[in-house]
Amino acid sequence: MLNESTRASVPGQRPPSDPVPAPHDPRERQDGLGWVTRAIFGDPGVTVTVGDDSSAIVRYAVIPDLDHARFLLPLVSPRVTAASLLAYNALRPPKVRAGRAAVGTLARLGLLGLTKAPTLSVRATEPGDLLAAFLAGRLGEPRLHAAIGIRPPDPHHKPTLQLFDDRGRPRGYAKIGWNDGTRAMVRAEAATLGDLPTGGGFPPAPRLLLHTQWRGREIAVIEPMPRTVRRIRRPDRPRLEAMLAVARRGGPATPPAPVTELLETWRRRAAGGDPRIHGFIDALDTPIALECGDWHGDWVPWNMARHRGGLLVWDWENRSSGVPVGFDLAHQAFQTALSTHGRPAAECAVAVDEALRAHGPALGLDGPAQRFVADAYLVELWLRTYELSGGGAGWNPKLHPALLDVLATRLPR
Repeated sequence: MLNESTRASVPGQRPPSDPVPAPHDPRERQDGLGWVTRAIFGDPGVTVTVGDDSSAIVRYAVIPDLDHARFLLPLVSPRVTAASLLAYNALRPPKVRAGRAAVGTLARLGLLGLTKAPTLSVRATEPGDLLAAFLAGRLGEPRLHAAIGIRPPDPHHKPTLQLFDDRGRPRGYAKIGWNDGTRAMVRAEAATLGDLPTGGGFPPAPRLLLHTQWRGREIAVIEPMPRTVRRIRRPDRPRLEAMLAVARRGGPATPPAPVTELLETWRRRAAGGDPRIHGFIDALDTPIALECGDWHGDWVPWNMARHRGGLLVWDWENRSSGVPVGFDLAHQAFQTALSTHGRPAAECAVAVDEALRAHGPALGLDGPAQRFVADAYLVELWLRTYELSGGGAGWNPKLHPALLDVLATRLPR
């Protein structure tokens, strides 16, 4: 269940005390389907109804059903509908891949009706009231069709549209920033993609096609991935060489240096925050010297794929510089424990310690440096959570106040 502050941050969310009717307009729903349809079809000139309306401009199949919606498939042609399911299916876990392949085959044969998936019908006063039509015009495409993923309501998530042309060819991914926090993330990724180095082992990333604004939304369209990308093997194994290439921007190692500038940056970012965070930052104010550089900021197995013997890495909106080498390793360990295994923050911090003990020496980190990097990463993660809370995204209940409690046991004052 979402807490009140989180609910109030989701577009158009009702206060928790309001009765929730069985809506004819899915935008009235309080689940993931309601959140995404409000974010994408929120213009007053747009009508969204449940049911197959022959006069609709766009129709979507809701997979698998209204109460468990995971995907909106554009019902344009069997080719486009099938492509919405089958494009990049090699990146999915085996069970998910099998299910999408089965439904995709039905769609290609024009037999999607056998799934009994309900239909959403979208009507608009003007074609430009629909985001896909707007993006087609900006990208120079006659038409684009959007397949839309559905996730639970979360003020930190950005709706993402997979864009296809009339032949079912992928034309890009559109990321939608809808509150201050997610709009800032979209702007950050757009800027980052224009500044990534090449060579020196730096993993390539899909290019930015378009950065624009529409009806209060911040939008970045990223080029489609190559068709030959494949799911990485042994996803829990850290890709240390690639992490170092990111940290060093494809260049050589840099000499260890004091972390004074990092601490001062943290103190500025922590202004107005929980008083405990300032004590934790002070506890890390030691004479230690570390190699610092860039980090991806969301280095996890589901943001990368195998391609041409190396890695293709995406989702760069959290990249920053001036952090200790090893932050990406710590992040992979923490987020895998949190998101994949559902562990509480304290156990995720233990996973960070274990990863740094096992792999830190390959990054040039001895025992004291490993401990510093682990504690510093947890401070950085809380600061990121704090900044999102101030950008209209609310607090992430998995991380706050849990991270502060974890830090209190690790950095007693």
